Parts: sequence; structure tokens; C-alpha cells
Amino acid sequence: MQLDVVNSSNQKVGSIDVRDEVFGGAINDGLIWESVVRANASERQGTHATKNRANVSGSGKKPWRQKGTGRARVGEIRNPLWRKGGTVFGPQPRSYDYTLPKKVERGALRAALAEKVKEGRLVIVDTLSAGEIKTKTAIALLKTLGVDGKAVLIDVAVDEKLGRSVRNLPGIEFLASGRLTARSVANADRVIATTSALEKLQEALG
Repeated sequence: MQLDVVNSSNQKVGSIDVRDEVFGGAINDGLIWESVVRANASERQGTHATKNRANVSGSGKKPWRQKGTGRARVGEIRNPLWRKGGTVFGPQPRSYDYTLPKKVERGALRAALAEKVKEGRLVIVDTLSAGEIKTKTAIALLKTLGVDGKAVLIDVAVDEKLGRSVRNLPGIEFLASGRLTARSVANADRVIATTSALEKLQEALG
């Protein structure tokens, strides 16, 4: 499979050969879903917490004697059955992060990229860089490349000036090829990748 390569002015300057099994394979929505769910779970803070009977304020004294009052037996006012008592088996701070097999993550990224190629939403450029740190210039560059909404920019290494120019733009991500995930690709309306980044991805996903 051959894909066109354009410059920063969106003019064709060449083409690049890519492997069909990487960028033209079957689109497995299930793998993409698994990878997106894992990525979302890893970003959950998990700081929720409730107080059990040992943590709520109140006396530990027995309110009345065990027998003879006619009332139900009770040991302390922090009893979970009472109002303002402790919570039984409530949520506690935890991490929601988990890992998927490397083959699943690679398969999900392959499927996400293949979907963008099929939809014609993958743009390959010769370079992704900026001469100055200026958001207005970055916006003009993205508009020239056909970005109208969410997009992910991919290079082998993130250009510092361009990275600082686009970091405040909503829906725009600039990632190194080694940190690209299926969620970033699936969430973007358009994927902009350099030829060197595409070669690195093809090597890693092949």
C-alpha cells in the first residue's frame, strides 16, 4: 500500500510504502474498546473513601445494658445500623490501573490506525516543527493540513516549539510515536504523522 506524503503547505512531495498487515488489516473494534477502557481506568484517581465504625466520631461506650431494657441490644453509637454510624464495606482509596497483554495493545493500535487509513483521515507529512512558539502559527498549520476538530500529531520526538504552541489548543495532542495509544488515535478526527514516525510505528507493530 502506498500513501501520499505532503509538506506543511499540504502539497504532495512524495509517497511512502506501508505494510498492508499493519495499516490495511481488519478493524477489530473489540481490541480498540479494551485498550480505551484500560487507558480510561488508569487515569481514575480512586481517592474515594468512607468511614467505617472505627473512623467515625463518637463514644465506644455501650449505651445501655445488654438485657432487661426491652430494647434491641447495641454495643456503641458508631454502629453501622444507626444514623451517623460507620459505613459497611464502603469504597476505599484504590488504583484502577491494570495492564493488558502487549499483543492486545499492539493489535488495538493497528486496528485504530487501519480505521483512520480506511476513512482517509491519516495525513503523512515530511516534518512537524515550528520556527517559533506561537499558537496562532500552529493553528494556521493545522488548518492547512485539514484539521478541523480533534487531532493527534505524531513524531519520533516531540518538537519543543510546536509542542508548546499546540498544548493549549483543545482536542489537540502531540505525542512521540513510542507513547501513542489506540485511545489517542480513536479519539481524533484526524491523525497527522511524520514519515519517520510512521516507519517507527510500522516497525513496532509489524
